Amino acid sequence: MNLALWIAAALLALVALTGGFTKSFIPKERLATIHGAEWTAGFGANAIRALGALELLAAVGLVLPKALGTAPVMVPVTAACWIALMVGAIVTHGRLGQYKLVAVNVVYLAVAVFIAVGRF
Repeated sequence: MNLALWIAAALLALVALTGGFTKSFIPKERLATIHGAEWTAGFGANAIRALGALELLAAVGLVLPKALGTAPVMVPVTAACWIALMVGAIVTHGRLGQYKLVAVNVVYLAVAVFIAVGRF
C-alpha cells in the first residue's frame, strides 16, 4: 500500500508541477490559445499565476514532507487541497463543455482522495 501511495503522490506531483510551470511562466495570451487552457481568457494574469504557484506548492507538498520525514501530515493536507482545486477545475471545464478534461480532472481528484485517505 505504501508503494502505491508513493507512486500516486509522485504522479500527481508531476501533474501539479507541469500545470504549475505552465500557468506560472507562459503568458496569459498564449495560454488562452492552448486546448484545455481556454478558461484563462476569463481570468486575470495574477489569478492564473496564483493558481500556478498553488500547483507548484502542491507538487512539493505531495512528496517532500513524507520523503524528508518532516511534517508528513502535510501530504494528506496537500492532497485535500488538491481535491478542492480539482472541484474548481471540474466546474470550470464543465461550464466550457470540455467534458474530456472534466473526466481527466475526476481522475486527478480520485488519485488525490486515495492519497488523502491513505496518508491520513
